[in-house]
Parts: sequence; structure tokens; C-alpha cells
Amino acid sequence: MVGIEEIPVERADEFWQEHIRYLVDDGIIGDEEDVAYFTGEEYRGLIRTHMLREPDRHHMVYFVRKGERIGAAQYNTYQSEDGKCFILDFWVFPAYRGQGTGHECFRALEAYTRADGAAYYQLNSCKEESIRFWKSLGFVEDGLDEYGEKLFIRT
Repeated sequence: MVGIEEIPVERADEFWQEHIRYLVDDGIIGDEEDVAYFTGEEYRGLIRTHMLREPDRHHMVYFVRKGERIGAAQYNTYQSEDGKCFILDFWVFPAYRGQGTGHECFRALEAYTRADGAAYYQLNSCKEESIRFWKSLGFVEDGLDEYGEKLFIRT
């Protein structure tokens, strides 16, 4: 069984170390400009601000199984609007991939966020294997975001 461990704003730096490794190693970003943006104060400061706001607080979480951190995610649930839970990042650490771990982590995230007011889910994705994963969970295409990446939705 997978559990959720919230990461408070005071411990966000440990999340950022895992986050940049994920973005680079999984080929989500590659050029120096993107690395500079995602490691810079503009992006991280905005996220920090959103982690402190109420309502619609930004969340960073670890997925934990048998006391081991096996993945991470960050998301916003817009409780002041229609309950959309927008997933910014979701990944299983490489050593734990396969054998349905991603599905198990999403089920844990879904239960956790629904208990906190999530009514439906949206995310963007551009990598083919990620798109297959999200579709296997029932996500369907929902247009394009402002950067031209495919949006996916699950109600």
C-alpha cells in the first residue's frame, strides 16, 4: 500500500533536488535555459508562494511504501473554483518503476486529493510513454495548454 507524505514549505529544498534530477533524467527538459528556470528563484519562489496561500494551496508530496519514498508529485486543487486538481509533476523513482507502481501511486494520490476536495484531474504531457500511462488511468485528451502541450483530463 502506498501512502502520502506532505512536504512542508520548510523542506521544499529536498524536493527540488529530486525534481531537477527527474526533469533532466527523464528527458522532460534538456537545455541549460530550462535547467536554469526550474532551479531558479522565479519558478521556485512562485511555487513557495503558492504553498503558503489559502485556499488553493500548492502541494508537494512523496509516495511512500513500507517506509521508503518511491516517488513524488506536486499539484494544486482549486477548491475555490470547481475542484480541479492540476497535477504539475508525478513520477516514480527509477528503482521502483514497473509492476504497476505508478498506478498504485496515482490511486493513493487520488484518494488523498478527493478527501481534500478534488472533483476531477487535469495535467499536461508530451512524452509518449507518459501519455500511455495517463490514458491507462482513464485520462483523455482535453485540448492544448498555453505552450502547445497536450492537456489530459479525468473526471
